[in-house]
Amino acid sequence: MGDAPRALVLGSSSPRRRELLAAAGFAFEIAEPDVDERALPGESATAQARRLALEKARAVTARFPGGACVLAADTLVVVDQDVLGKPRDAEEAVEMLLRIQGRTHLVLTGFALVVRELGLEDFGVIESEVRMHRVDRETARAYAASGEPLDKAGAYAAQGEGGRFVAEIRGSRTNVIGLPMEAIVPRLARAGVLPT
Repeated sequence: MGDAPRALVLGSSSPRRRELLAAAGFAFEIAEPDVDERALPGESATAQARRLALEKARAVTARFPGGACVLAADTLVVVDQDVLGKPRDAEEAVEMLLRIQGRTHLVLTGFALVVRELGLEDFGVIESEVRMHRVDRETARAYAASGEPLDKAGAYAAQGEGGRFVAEIRGSRTNVIGLPMEAIVPRLARAGVLPT
């Protein structure tokens, strides 16, 4: 591996993932993966999160030959065994918020680290439980109108304005934001990627 730290590439367009990595002191490039994120027939949420993270990492690795470590992730919100993705519009965001309000749901983040030079593919899924406060339709509409929930799985941002709807997080908070840092940082270290 040598003494030089390994370059890191984040295979994601998510500002939350960028913020989490930067806050942990990592320097990285960004490359958006081009992957179809639809579920396969009969695929469980856990299998979907794991598969999509690995597909994203592999897609970006193909564009970065050599020794870089590519990190990718996929976050899903699950309630009543249904996967709630990113809402199509503000009205769908309202309906998602009303569905999860006053209840507990799961947040699954699949992650994958790929280093072609080492033949390394390290991946997994981290699960957190989130209990939500009660929210009425008027409050949900006002939040949806802010635009914040429109690119978030489950239609809320735990680290943003949507955090006021969150009553409790059991498990990794950074997982709910989109990147389970407690699992990622040690794996990056083992791959030769260290904070600057």
